[in-house]
Amino acid sequence: MRLLLWRHGRTTWNEAGRFQGHADPPLDQTGQAQAAAVAPLIRAMNPELVVSSDLRRCRATAAALDLPVRADARLREIDLGGWSGLTGAEAASRFPDEDRAWRAGQDVRRGGGETYQEVAERAGTLLDEIRAEGLPTRPDALIVFVLHGGTARSLIGHVLGLPPELWWHFGPLANCRWSLLRLAEGGFRLSEHNAGPLLTGKLGVAGSGLSESLLPSQGAPTGSDTEPVHLPR
Repeated sequence: MRLLLWRHGRTTWNEAGRFQGHADPPLDQTGQAQAAAVAPLIRAMNPELVVSSDLRRCRATAAALDLPVRADARLREIDLGGWSGLTGAEAASRFPDEDRAWRAGQDVRRGGGETYQEVAERAGTLLDEIRAEGLPTRPDALIVFVLHGGTARSLIGHVLGLPPELWWHFGPLANCRWSLLRLAEGGFRLSEHNAGPLLTGKLGVAGSGLSESLLPSQGAPTGSDTEPVHLPR
């Protein structure tokens, strides 16, 4: 089987640099255009099943596929509790101990929310249930999960059998990019990470006379509301 993890398009909070977690901000104009641009590529892969986080930024992204979609809360982003809605500077000011621990590579429960390991367990349970249903029905068939950056990273580490302290090595998915895992003898392998179209044109910014890239170039720095932590040197 193949499992494609597709991150949602850009939201108003992504643009403002705010942690999202279980909060439910919508896609912004750029996010809607990203989903519309990338969806035909994924639809052409003929997915057998599409499952989306129940948060609207993922449901709106998944809707661009124009395919039947299951919604499941187990694909939600990591619950960030009191961090949700804060900028990085605000979170560091209000939760200094948690911020230091998180940036030092510890899987801490920020703002009373979840750990990444707990996210991996709930998303992994969903994957196990789907496989127990007999899906996919063909060895190379594709299942698509429309989800969030932190959830994608956690699920990748989980299905690859890596310990949580190594998961931060997977860089964050940019908005509307994907990771692809293939099930081979011995388990899953990561075939693609932070993949997507190289060029999809420009999006006009209303009233500004300017334009911005619809999708970041592959290999460019990416931001995420769950940016990977950095181990101490």
